[in-house]
Amino acid sequence: MLKIAVPNKGMLSEPAWNLLKEAGYKLRSNPRQLVVDDEANGIQLFYLRPLDIAVYVGSGMIDIGITGRDMLLNSQTEAVEQMSLGFGESTFCFAAPRDSDIVQIEQLEGKRIATSFDKIVADFLAEHHLNAKVVHLDGAVESSVQLGVADAIADVVSTGTTLRNAGLRIFGEPIVTSEAIVIRAPHVDEDDRDLVVFQRRLRGVMTAHSYVLMDYDIPLEHVEEAVAITPGFESPTVSPLHDSQWAAVRAMIPKDKMNTLMDQLYEVGARAIIITAIQASRM
Repeated sequence: MLKIAVPNKGMLSEPAWNLLKEAGYKLRSNPRQLVVDDEANGIQLFYLRPLDIAVYVGSGMIDIGITGRDMLLNSQTEAVEQMSLGFGESTFCFAAPRDSDIVQIEQLEGKRIATSFDKIVADFLAEHHLNAKVVHLDGAVESSVQLGVADAIADVVSTGTTLRNAGLRIFGEPIVTSEAIVIRAPHVDEDDRDLVVFQRRLRGVMTAHSYVLMDYDIPLEHVEEAVAITPGFESPTVSPLHDSQWAAVRAMIPKDKMNTLMDQLYEVGARAIIITAIQASRM
């Protein structure tokens, strides 16, 4: 059975669970359950601490995991990023007190930087030829400056509210831009059949969330123009109508561009535009 690790808590956990559920996988029935045997789909689901998932996958004890890119980069393991999942976006940044003189990356020279992501920070400092002390903290990094442990911090930022409430401001370029990703163990080939099936099911759900089907009628003389407006996820389907001067077009379009594309189609003579939600594929 394919062993898959998912976060047991944190900002990535619920979106990851929902994604797996919509893809047809069995989830745990109570919050204390750590392992789920989904024999119908040939997988075992392991609920693990988000920071530990890359370690288990990198060691080969778990075949596949869902975690954050920042956690993978910080893990110092051989786990491999396989695909991005389009949720859990965050930026890993430096921050200092609002009244601090530190406003540029170069001013970190000789300073103390508190973080839970030692490797990411150390790699960034080395890349920029900066000599600073990295202070490891497992949590509450925002309090470290006020408590005199550090001069600045490096932490994951989603909205920035926590930093602002702690009297901190972001400075310099982002260290890492992160999101939820699927990772695989070194022994799992990227063309492994079970991995391919797993990815295909997740992509089916992601496509259903991001795209809709658009059907419309268009005069033949404007077909090429209309198809250029709605090129589709792959290629649109163009079918003849009983009225030989018209054609029917079906295309898969991004949900967030739906209204704009409809306006453009009406301008070139389209009519009878119908939008249909896409059902996630579990094939």
